Amino acid sequence: MALVCLVAGAAHAHVSLQVPQASVGAGYKAVLTVPHGCTGSATVKLSVQIPDGVIAVKPQVKPGWTIETTHEKYARPYTFHGNQVSEGVRTITWSGGTLPDAYYDEFAFSSQIASTLAPGSTLAFPTVQTCEQGVERWIERPSADQKHPEKPAPTLTLLPARKS
Repeated sequence: MALVCLVAGAAHAHVSLQVPQASVGAGYKAVLTVPHGCTGSATVKLSVQIPDGVIAVKPQVKPGWTIETTHEKYARPYTFHGNQVSEGVRTITWSGGTLPDAYYDEFAFSSQIASTLAPGSTLAFPTVQTCEQGVERWIERPSADQKHPEKPAPTLTLLPARKS
């Protein structure tokens, strides 16, 4: 019975951040967990949008997959290691590999959480999972009308800066 519940739960799982909290002003390794394909079809591409305030983004190489990034201006400049940065990676796309529906995998990138962001706020990382047949858009944010959206975007809750 427990195995049936576990399998049924996995079928409804969504792309999420392995560690859903980070301190403002700190480094953050984001690990997107992809627990399944699209209705039995293998995942062949994963694309994530990087929210404002997540800077110095570097995607992790994934054997068998190609990485593409887009660079765009931030809504405002941020300070990183004493320098002003006004643009950076805004999307990461991994493609060219195959992740069968029966398996899960992780897609990671390193980043810095800007020190000017407000602790207690939540950042969304809208993610599109493309499969051999079908697409899952994990892009919805909770709202007053819908606290638990059907296709939630991975989210990161910001904690106060760590004391040194």
